[in-house]
Amino acid sequence: MNAVSHTKAQPAPISAARPALVADDAQALEAAYRLAVDFARGSGARDADRLLPWSELERYSASGLWGATVPRAHGGAEISTVTLARVIATVAAADGSLAQIPQNHFYALEVLRVGGSEEQKRFFFERVLAGDRLGNALAEVGQRDFRRRTRLVREPGGWHVDGEKFYCTGAIYAHWIPTLVVAEEAGEEVSYLAFVPRDAQGVTVIDDWDGFGQRVTGSGSVRFERVRVEPEWVVPFKASFDRPTTIGPHAQIMHAAIDLGIGLGAFEEMLRFVRERSRPWLDSGVERASDDPLTLHQVGHVRLRLRAAEALVERAAAEVDAAQRAPDEDSVARASIAVAKARILTTKAGLLAADKLFELSGTSATQSEDNLDRYWRNVRTHTLHDPVRWKYQAVGNFHLNGKRPPRHGAI
Repeated sequence: MNAVSHTKAQPAPISAARPALVADDAQALEAAYRLAVDFARGSGARDADRLLPWSELERYSASGLWGATVPRAHGGAEISTVTLARVIATVAAADGSLAQIPQNHFYALEVLRVGGSEEQKRFFFERVLAGDRLGNALAEVGQRDFRRRTRLVREPGGWHVDGEKFYCTGAIYAHWIPTLVVAEEAGEEVSYLAFVPRDAQGVTVIDDWDGFGQRVTGSGSVRFERVRVEPEWVVPFKASFDRPTTIGPHAQIMHAAIDLGIGLGAFEEMLRFVRERSRPWLDSGVERASDDPLTLHQVGHVRLRLRAAEALVERAAAEVDAAQRAPDEDSVARASIAVAKARILTTKAGLLAADKLFELSGTSATQSEDNLDRYWRNVRTHTLHDPVRWKYQAVGNFHLNGKRPPRHGAI
């Protein structure tokens, strides 16, 4: 069986309880709002002490949201990408780490929807609706494209996975770990997504993520030592990028929603702090910090940037929905560029909100007991997922030269 190493507490057993089923988009949003109130209460303590959110994650799963994108043909609500982005942003405003944990779960479901066989869809969608969580083991340390050394070995006695991955957000909490593997085929390396059971012989999940932000995402290492996988658990991956699909923009809109949500959470904390605890600057001539004219100007500026980011996320998510309905070269390119624009602005707005939380609240906001720096640490860490400077390039090249962006998960 697998060994799970932890720097703090040992993991709780993964529940097998069947979650509720989300019926539609409105129900998904309602569930997200309820959970956000719940998650906000302990988010500071979880971050400060690096307490992995096992009980919160169980409630998150039980809400039915993790199965909400499953297609209606397979028993799910098939909520829109617009709604999914709102759900993620709502949760991220309460706890950035909890918002990121299921990102790769939804990503794997999109890979299945686009590239899986009908039998694979039927099996894994049913497992997700029954409560199974999907993690990820995609990236590797030390490779130019971060992915290429973990192998799928096909032998007469069975198929096996060998390798090691890092940045495996959600793997420690998962029932299945979708793992990017490569296999040699006719002299060429072909990539697949192998759905590996977390408790399979030879799987070691290591809780060694020590980033200063997103501290309880469990984004550590997974090691695979001759781990047996069944052929029906292996889904084509490269083939889904050889043609226009929404896997890339679907992944990226969720990242945008996380950054947006963390920024919105920082903004709300700033409003509360300025109202309740900040002092006006002595030259302002006012009695309350909330009446300081320069503070009011900056609050308005931050809110405007966040609202613009919200609008771009919603517009981009609608483009992803349209491309899912009718994927072709142009619709997927439009979706990818719209999402790139949203990622640019959510990065800038999220960082701005986290920075202004301290600038406008004052020195007392830096006290460790409040742990307000988690907003800046979380958004700074998550916005490094992939370089926003390349998104400017993609947007400019599209509008100036009519060049479609590359098809991969980072655009």
